[in-house]
Amino acid sequence: MMKPMKLNSFFILLLLTNLSFAQFQTTGKIKEVTENGFHEIILSPEIRSYSKQDLSDIRIFNAKGIEVPYFIQSNSEALLSTFEEYEIVSKTVFPKKSTSIIVAIPSVKNNNQLSLFIANADVVKNYSISGSNNQAEWFGISNSQILDNLNSSSEASVVKTISYPLSTYKYLKIDFDDRKTLPINILKVGNFNTQLQKNILQDIKPKKNIRFELLLPQKHTQLQVVFDAPQIINQIDFEISRPTYYKRKAVIFKKVKRESKRKTEIIEEEIVSFELNSNTKNSFTIPEIFEKDFYIKIENKNNQPLTITSVKYSQKPVSAIVELYANEKYSIKTGNKNLNEPDYDLSDFKNNISGKLSQTSIYDIKQISSSKNQVENKSFWQQGWFMWLCIILGGITILYFTASLVKDLNEKN
Repeated sequence: MMKPMKLNSFFILLLLTNLSFAQFQTTGKIKEVTENGFHEIILSPEIRSYSKQDLSDIRIFNAKGIEVPYFIQSNSEALLSTFEEYEIVSKTVFPKKSTSIIVAIPSVKNNNQLSLFIANADVVKNYSISGSNNQAEWFGISNSQILDNLNSSSEASVVKTISYPLSTYKYLKIDFDDRKTLPINILKVGNFNTQLQKNILQDIKPKKNIRFELLLPQKHTQLQVVFDAPQIINQIDFEISRPTYYKRKAVIFKKVKRESKRKTEIIEEEIVSFELNSNTKNSFTIPEIFEKDFYIKIENKNNQPLTITSVKYSQKPVSAIVELYANEKYSIKTGNKNLNEPDYDLSDFKNNISGKLSQTSIYDIKQISSSKNQVENKSFWQQGWFMWLCIILGGITILYFTASLVKDLNEKN
């Protein structure tokens, strides 16, 4: 009985060792929510580009590193969210008394919140907010507010959003009370601008478009499209200025390697074809593409090439539906190609979660180990050769235990 138990223990150890090599390559922070309940997290093109095409390697974690269940759904609406950094006009510290920060609001518009990026600090701060249009005369807006939970176990800074009565002042001043604690380090100040749009597609901008003409003998115009990472594309829109009338066949293809008679050759593999026509809008919904680079070939025949003003690439927005709690920190991780689609109970209750959900977004997206230097700086146990050494040693050990087990069984018989 001992040897099978040792063998099982070894299998478990080997499995855990192999799992240690599975690393998430991309991380992002989820903007904190103000209410408990289910929320819709818009998955940006950047997050999707670093994930598997079916998004099965996405995982959401709370501040304690515990996995949070979610499910994916397609969107008829999308929340566009970007962080707009505001200018910090001045920062004045009165030792053991207070710190005053004056922030310039970009334009005179209604505003009632600011997002502060703050370096980790294990303190609680009281603060007040005042407003001015000339930095000479200040008027009270909010008084005796509390800023707490200013530290993160996984990041060197936190984002705190402070609210106040609706204001149109050109300048806002935040006064922090430093009588009991040292000043906190405000890294930047701004706002997350969000805009809800219906039935929109998310635009994807390529790294570069390389156009070259092949007039003779092929009589083609060819465009190479290159992205920083593989992108999902559901629609392509062409804007063509000349000639007035045209009708041309266009083909999207990719170049792939094929082994043939001990030789490697590059072939063109067609993805989709369509017709560019002056009588139509030239907007094409296509089967989903997930490529880093591809080509568009347009047949000119005996005509002059089309004058293409622009080509726009778009994808259908998708979201993760997840239960979040107010003022708690969450992160999203992806880019682990070894993961399969998670099996959550929540998936069986999609129909129970209906109605319009509050939306939040992802920011501070980072690639963990995308460069060669990062690969070279890995610990020895993260190197490929060490993994193969473990596999080889594991195989030898399995053979040894198997042989010993068979020998014991033969002796008993």
